[in-house]
Amino acid sequence: MGEVSASRHVVMLLANNSYPHDSRVPKEAQALIDAGYRVSVISKRARRSPRRETIEGVRVHRYRLPGDAQTPLGYVFEFLYAALASFALSVRILVREGFDVLHLHNPPDTLGLVAVVHKKLFRKRVVFDHHDLAAEMYHVRFEGKSNPIVHRALVAFERLCCRTADLVIATNESYRAYDIERYGVDPDRVVVVRNGPPQTFLGPVQPDQALREGADAVVGYIGVIGYQDRLDYLLRAMRHLVFERGRTNVRCVIMGRGDALEDMKRLSRELGLDGHVRFTGELRGEALRSSLAASDVCVVPDPSNAYNDRSTMIKIMEYMAIGKPIVAFDLPENRISAQDAAVYVQPNDVTAFGDAIADLIDDPVRRREMSEFGRDRVARELMWANSVPHLLDGYARLFGDRERS
Repeated sequence: MGEVSASRHVVMLLANNSYPHDSRVPKEAQALIDAGYRVSVISKRARRSPRRETIEGVRVHRYRLPGDAQTPLGYVFEFLYAALASFALSVRILVREGFDVLHLHNPPDTLGLVAVVHKKLFRKRVVFDHHDLAAEMYHVRFEGKSNPIVHRALVAFERLCCRTADLVIATNESYRAYDIERYGVDPDRVVVVRNGPPQTFLGPVQPDQALREGADAVVGYIGVIGYQDRLDYLLRAMRHLVFERGRTNVRCVIMGRGDALEDMKRLSRELGLDGHVRFTGELRGEALRSSLAASDVCVVPDPSNAYNDRSTMIKIMEYMAIGKPIVAFDLPENRISAQDAAVYVQPNDVTAFGDAIADLIDDPVRRREMSEFGRDRVARELMWANSVPHLLDGYARLFGDRERS
């Protein structure tokens, strides 16, 4: 495969995060580099990051987004600006170096406009990496305030991406079925590439004992803290656990950042959870692993809705790789990922969620069994290394190299 692809140049568009601060894109870029492709990434620019640099062989080009969107109109402006900036940088790469594939990572799906131009005018192959269901996420994020015109526009842009792409990469079978059934994408053009933790997650790790000081049991959460993630479900479950179940010795450690973080801190104080909930901010690498290792139980409080019911939560695999038992709402993709590594409760029932945490804390034998099952399942099936062949097979289809791959 390396000999076939050695001269092929892939340009990835990433607007939702600054490269390499994404749980999926750096792993895909590195897998393509290792297979012999050249890879460039165009992404938004994080604070203090340079406009251009090379990271482990990936050439990164960044643009600065003006402001941070918080309203529907603000998101429209941000999405269109990201598409325009991505197009400008992609043309610059095209003129200076040339490239063969434009690989879109949504959101936003307005990046499909860039793909249309490159495909129609410059005959470039297009890959659409379908991370999020934009219309469903919009409904969840702006619950009760969603605009049908905006919803139709999001569906239209998502359709544009799916139908423009020569290859659609879905993160799970639910997304694959969605793309085929909703947009009529040829099943042969949709490949599933699941996200998963890197091999390093399975290595030995020393728990961060500072997180356990003053607590007999620790509940761990890692993830984005956005309004659509509804971390308030976890906070209300903790309130039930502490004040109604009398578990004053339990601490919840919340690891992550997002635009809802300050509101969640405020809600935690209003619920009287000072001393029982600790927000660490964003953690990466060994700091993340050691913090998760300090937990007795890890949680997935994402509620049931049209978005979450189809989506795979990467934190589930990270919990399992560290060897932590899980409490989660009973959502279809949660069961597919965790299987017997999790306890499932009635969706969106915070009381049942808190009770399940308490029951699992009180059952060390069950926790150990779930831990062993989870680590074994990740090692055998869910590590990122198991997804790389599916990514490379998709690219082989793209270039007609499938037999040689």
